[in-house]
Amino acid sequence: MSTHTETPLLAGPREWLGLAVLALPTLLLSIDVSVLHLAVPHISQGLDPSASQMLWIIDIYGFLIAGFLVTMGTLGDRIGRRKLLLIGAAAFGLASLAAVFADGPATLIAARAAMGIAGATLMPSTLALIINMFADARQRGVAIAVWVTMFSVGIALGPVVGGAMLEYFWWGSVFLLGVPIMALLLVAGPLLLPEYRDEEAGRLDLASVVLSLAAILPVIYGLKEIANEGFGPVPLGTLVVGLFLGVVFIRRQRTLESPLLDLGLFRSRTFRTALVTLLLSMLVAGGTYLTVTQFLQLVGGLSPMEAGLYLLPAAFALIVTAVVSPMAAARFRPAYVVAAGLALSGIGHLVLSTADSSSGIAQVVTGFALVYAGGGPLIALGTDIVVGSAQPEQAGSAAALSETSTELGMALGVALLGSLGTAVYRSGVDVPAGVPQSAGDTLAGAVEAAQGLSGDAAATLLASAREAFANGLNLIAGIGALLALASAVLVAVVIKLPATAADGDPAAADAPADGAVPAVNVEA
Repeated sequence: MSTHTETPLLAGPREWLGLAVLALPTLLLSIDVSVLHLAVPHISQGLDPSASQMLWIIDIYGFLIAGFLVTMGTLGDRIGRRKLLLIGAAAFGLASLAAVFADGPATLIAARAAMGIAGATLMPSTLALIINMFADARQRGVAIAVWVTMFSVGIALGPVVGGAMLEYFWWGSVFLLGVPIMALLLVAGPLLLPEYRDEEAGRLDLASVVLSLAAILPVIYGLKEIANEGFGPVPLGTLVVGLFLGVVFIRRQRTLESPLLDLGLFRSRTFRTALVTLLLSMLVAGGTYLTVTQFLQLVGGLSPMEAGLYLLPAAFALIVTAVVSPMAAARFRPAYVVAAGLALSGIGHLVLSTADSSSGIAQVVTGFALVYAGGGPLIALGTDIVVGSAQPEQAGSAAALSETSTELGMALGVALLGSLGTAVYRSGVDVPAGVPQSAGDTLAGAVEAAQGLSGDAAATLLASAREAFANGLNLIAGIGALLALASAVLVAVVIKLPATAADGDPAAADAPADGAVPAVNVEA
């Protein structure tokens, strides 16, 4: 019989206070994403980046998080997860200060890159520590739900806090949010968080670290350039090189006694499906969020503060569905709960796919709220399924893979869908002779160029630019609808977890006899 309810396994006050500390980096990273998207028009005016530079400012952060997550998750298992978390917090705070005072696009891109590398230490460390601190399956489920909720709260607070800061301060002020949060983590972490490391872990294989980066980054770059410029020899070449090095990386992991990536985790069908679904859902969310925030400001004419307030319904919908989903999963199969949410997200994307520059912001806000409401079940249950399928000593690797899917999906969404939206805009906007070329690159450039034109000329340019941008939103939303509905079918068909496993841990039901990694062992 399971001993999950035995007193020695239950977390005490220190663990719950430690959970509050672990929520800080989660809160920060989710605020950072939403704040930056709101700040895009202001960064465009302040630093005058090109369209390509603007995309790199947005997505270099997610790219490097995705590239370093596997390495950092494994490194935390070796040197200590608390130690890595605190090192990353200090580095993130310093990189945030560099972003605050960036004086050009290149400087800001470099600062965002440093934030991405530091951020890669935070998320797998927090999830791995949660797995270690909460051995009881039910308590662990609650702790992960709290962790997910804080991510949702950050999304809710980001637009409002960031909008207020952009209303009264310069664009660099939005990066100041990371400094006090990281300082608090550095003070409270050593007092409340225990240290965990895998004493039997071997040495970190530096060749595998290099191969992982050499595989992930060229693939991302190649896909981004294909979406932005089309199929050319350079992006195709980098894509092929990245895929080839990815194969070399996987083959090397199979030969190492202490691999950087434990391929045994992928023997679980549920683990694989949850990762793929997280990747696709975050890909859609990244591209949609970027486009919607710009639509509200540049097409709807809202200030940053007003745009932030209009985004609150979506954020609160995500919070509600993320909190309710574990309770629903106790009664219905988790796969059905997640699939229902993905179907709802698909409906929201369909609503967005019919919006135009004259339909008003109500339709966009409604569609976006449905998109976010549908994402809550996957975030809440998918994360628990992924990290719950690993042994305690594999928690860092499992958490890193979960976060890799999430961050890589978000970065690819911004890069691919963002580039696709830019391409649609450029092909559809009608820029009169004599108007700066920036008007044909981005909607923000068109809005700025219109300020120097006469009334009729400005109105004509803005009408064309806004219609072209709305067409980009329609295409992105249509792709999002297809991916969301396809993911709903995939989850419902493949994942067979019962409503409640015998020990209360849904991941435990996916411990097949074919060698898949079993659920976390918390026996006395």
